[in-house]
Amino acid sequence: MTGPGQGRDPQGVGRFDVPRRSPEPAPEPARRNGHRPAAQAAPTPADQVDATTSGGTGPAVPDRPGDHWDRKVANGLAFLRRRLSGDYEVDEFGFDPELTDAVFHPLLRVLYRDWFRTEVSGVEHVPVDGPALVVGNHSGTVALDALILSAALHDKHPAHRYLRLLGADLVFRMPVVSELARKTGGTVACNPDAERLLGGGDLVGVFPEGFKGIGKLYADRYKLQRFGRGGFVSAALRTGTPIVPVAIVGGEEIYPMLADIKPLARLLKLPYFPVTPTFPWLGPLGMVPLPSKWLIEFCPPIPTAHLTDSADDPLVVFNLADQVRETIQQTLHTLLERRPDPFGP
Repeated sequence: MTGPGQGRDPQGVGRFDVPRRSPEPAPEPARRNGHRPAAQAAPTPADQVDATTSGGTGPAVPDRPGDHWDRKVANGLAFLRRRLSGDYEVDEFGFDPELTDAVFHPLLRVLYRDWFRTEVSGVEHVPVDGPALVVGNHSGTVALDALILSAALHDKHPAHRYLRLLGADLVFRMPVVSELARKTGGTVACNPDAERLLGGGDLVGVFPEGFKGIGKLYADRYKLQRFGRGGFVSAALRTGTPIVPVAIVGGEEIYPMLADIKPLARLLKLPYFPVTPTFPWLGPLGMVPLPSKWLIEFCPPIPTAHLTDSADDPLVVFNLADQVRETIQQTLHTLLERRPDPFGP
């Protein structure tokens, strides 16, 4: 994941009851690629099952043995039916909330809750509604921290908000990875996309260290790398969006990078080729992350509404970027003191 820089801008898509009159039927919503636009929310599997089983009236009936599994099967079949018929919603960036909730978040939940035993604090600093730019440190050889952050924030936040991640161009040049990134709400890390999402009231996640952060050696763990040219700050200033720094401890230990084979990385056109205690020695098993203890802390937001006229002022941009970086670095030190054992309980 990288901070917004220069890049392409993907194509977008762009009742009152009257007495004694029967309301006219609502027009069929426009479809894009066979799907309804995201503004028209599709019923969830649970909604459909509840509507058909409860009837909407009468006292609640206690579950009988087996009712739980009956509902799960019905939910699953309803989900598959909608996927096969194309009756699901995506927004102009390709974000698929239903697939994210039904498939991706449950998988990530097992990782962040059971495998990494993640503790999340400061979530009250993330706005309940409206836009915010969430800026975090990047680490781990594989950018798993971004996915864990998005799932944990969605589960812990009282409004269960989605985090729209900004990713490097390389992510969206990889056939399967690109599709998955789009489905889960990601888009290219460029200012036009970031500003459009923020202007629409979304939470946007960015990791300004980029590949320098996830590709650093284990000896440099939890030492923030340079934040680039501060493109993420410009996007926040132009939209008057608050910046919420977030510190993530735990990602550095999942794939400790001992060396980087640069000739092989250049041959494969990768930013780095890692050597860890388990990869490439154990083959596919080397991709299993080590069960480190994770701590995630959201810091108080930094307002920018009073600086919208300074979006093109390099001094203001760099100073604000340094403030965000220093806040994250100091919070990392505090979290590391709370977690003396990387693999403790």
